[in-house]
Amino acid sequence: MKIFRYLHLLLFVAGATTVGLMASSLHAATPEEQAVLAPVKAMFDGMAKRDPAAIKEPLLPGGAMVLMRDGKPVQMTLEAFADRVGKPGTTQIEERIHDPLVRIDNDLAMVWAPFEFLIDGKVDHCGTDLFNLVRKDGKWLIASVADTGRKDCAVK
Repeated sequence: MKIFRYLHLLLFVAGATTVGLMASSLHAATPEEQAVLAPVKAMFDGMAKRDPAAIKEPLLPGGAMVLMRDGKPVQMTLEAFADRVGKPGTTQIEERIHDPLVRIDNDLAMVWAPFEFLIDGKVDHCGTDLFNLVRKDGKWLIASVADTGRKDCAVK
């Protein structure tokens, strides 16, 4: 009989934890978190349009990017990235993040989020994005970006 009580308690705790985790992942971002995510969305929108000026708009000049590819870091300035991705092309590109973790302390913020990068609507690679942002003159700007990029993406 004791074992049944123990199992019942264990199932209750597991269920409550699952519901709590689901509720937290569905929780809408606060207005401050939305403000931090806005430049990330703006950069992604510029990438989709292949517009270097639009990509650069939410960036802090002189910022850095580190892309981890096959265990090796590929480094460039944010401006060089914008010029590279902003070149005209025939393929449609889109980057999507989900379940972003946003942390803010005064004029410093970070966003950690899983991502998928799509080419012509199909996932090309995925990984995790890390954005460091600063608030300058009341406006959030991306100061640096790092990401992991791998091809072993789960199909959703």
